[in-house]
Amino acid sequence: MSHAQVPSVVMRDITDLLAANLPRRQPLAGFDPEYADIVDYIVRCTHRIWEEGNVGLIRTHYAPECRLHTLAGDLDGAEAVVANTIKTLAAFPDRQLYADNVIWSGDEHNGFYTSHRITSSMTNLGASELGPATHRRARVATIADCVVKANRIHEEWLVRDNLHLVLQLGLDPHAIAARGAAEDRAAPLERRRWREREIARVSSSQEVYAEAADSPEPARVAAEAWHTIWNEGAFSHVRDVYASTCHVHAPSGRVLFGHGETIGFMVHLLGALPDARVTVDHVCAIPYAGLGHDIAIRWTLAGTHSGHGLHRPPTGLTLLIMGVTHWRTIDGRVVEEWTVFDELALLRQMYWGES
Repeated sequence: MSHAQVPSVVMRDITDLLAANLPRRQPLAGFDPEYADIVDYIVRCTHRIWEEGNVGLIRTHYAPECRLHTLAGDLDGAEAVVANTIKTLAAFPDRQLYADNVIWSGDEHNGFYTSHRITSSMTNLGASELGPATHRRARVATIADCVVKANRIHEEWLVRDNLHLVLQLGLDPHAIAARGAAEDRAAPLERRRWREREIARVSSSQEVYAEAADSPEPARVAAEAWHTIWNEGAFSHVRDVYASTCHVHAPSGRVLFGHGETIGFMVHLLGALPDARVTVDHVCAIPYAGLGHDIAIRWTLAGTHSGHGLHRPPTGLTLLIMGVTHWRTIDGRVVEEWTVFDELALLRQMYWGES
């Protein structure tokens, strides 16, 4: 099924996205009949769960044994996703999720892979794991990558700009991170070992992208560029990959412009983790307005915090970052980028060695 037959989220009004009785535009074996295509499935079920408050829908849209990956730790099973969603809604009952894009690949037989970028607008009206209600409003970027088959999400990688959220709420991120680190130290050993396994996997990887041979050209080119810039330290390659007037939306509300600021952000991150290794874990692409492509890159970085930066002096700890980046390319160059990873969870790792 061609991507061209599935409408993009970009430049479409929410009333159009959520219109009732849409005709099926794509084969979807096992999906509920109200979904027209995989993009409609992702946007519509997200709206039904969050804005309409139909949290129980998770039980028919997530596999019972699903796993949700976050940098702060995994959630296992649909019931854990239900409980986490209720907690979030209790703290932010007016939360609205705006679909910025859904980049996808796959089909009904092999399953779909979706990368859903969201802007969340909300007011902190209830207590949460962050602390008491602040009654402040916040706007936060989130990207959820999902493996979907027959109406069920089987695996999800969730990245949210939680440090930006904490700062907008007027809370102390260091106090929250230190408290979270203490909880991690008290957690069962097996719950903590996932980070060690991920660090070992990333640190030993020599592949540019394991699925490159089966990926369309825009995805392969993106994976190769990501490897060249981040693993080979070829920052000058940014000038070949990005347009000179590119805009980059980075964590904690940063907005960068042009080659200089984009390279500066990369150097700042790798300066704190100078031996970092990055794996490209998944890439997919869809056409953009007949001009280029929207590309989603899910990646993982592991490195030793031996340099200054990332909100704390060097800790000597090996840190892990799980991130997702969306590129918009026109004429083969990145004109806009959205990168999301959880800097609060990263800061939490830095407090691991402190009692």
